[in-house]
Amino acid sequence: MVSTPSSVGTGVVRARRKRADDVAGLGRARAAAFVVPALLMIGMFLLFPAIWTIYLGMTDYRLTGLAAAHTSFVGLGNYTAAVGDKAFWNALQLTVVFVALSGVIGQSLLGFSLAWSLRRLKGWVRTLVESLALAAWVIPGSVNAFLWIALLDRRDGTLNTLLNTPGTAWLISDPMAMIVIFNIWVGTAFSMQLFSSALSAVSPSQLESARIAGASEFRQLFDIVLPTIKGHILTNTLMITLWTFNTFTPFLLTAGGPNRKTEILSVYIYKTAIGSGQLGFGAAISMIMLLINLAIALLYMRVGRKK
Repeated sequence: MVSTPSSVGTGVVRARRKRADDVAGLGRARAAAFVVPALLMIGMFLLFPAIWTIYLGMTDYRLTGLAAAHTSFVGLGNYTAAVGDKAFWNALQLTVVFVALSGVIGQSLLGFSLAWSLRRLKGWVRTLVESLALAAWVIPGSVNAFLWIALLDRRDGTLNTLLNTPGTAWLISDPMAMIVIFNIWVGTAFSMQLFSSALSAVSPSQLESARIAGASEFRQLFDIVLPTIKGHILTNTLMITLWTFNTFTPFLLTAGGPNRKTEILSVYIYKTAIGSGQLGFGAAISMIMLLINLAIALLYMRVGRKK
């Protein structure tokens, strides 16, 4: 059989495509050998726990008692029980308030304010402010909680000493306000860094032209800066919302109390699954929490596409 010029040309093109697809020159077998360990890790630490949680959410599995030895399949019974549980709705309501005040409003506004103010500072002053903000973010949550417990202690707390209000139990009288302020302090650094990078992308010539034209700093901010960095604002809001929605650190300050006044959803799940031993019920609430996270992410993505 004689090869035609067209068939030879097709073979050359296919060979070139294969070489282009295999840039490293490993071949499919060796490339798969590099990928398999990563896939195994994803399966062990992501897929399997997710599937196991879905299964547990449809059972009455408990840590102790007869249900621990003889687990029964209850289908959607745990989900129905969660929807009818007043404690669940209380936790969800507190979570929405906590996310809105400490995350969407607190961390975002304070982070942007710091980034906007620091852009004009140079030298050690800027380094000092950034270091203080970043310290709260990189310090482990348990250490942060210990610092705030020492700050708010009713007997020898630093805050009571400064305000001359001995005996004031801030974590009992104003628990939600305290964990909101605590979370703002912990997470502001992320927003500050993100907005600092975003502001560096704003054209100085545009701001200078607006200043020469007589625009105030306020008008420059709303007419030039914010429209330019709206993508960064959306990204920051999404990340802060999801992180704050899932955070567990406030438990270290108040353990959900007093009287469930700070029992946000993550704390409610922990106390239900671990504290009460109802792993099946806790797994079902975890899946509801996951669905809420997915809904939030999809909403932000849709808003981002429209913009």
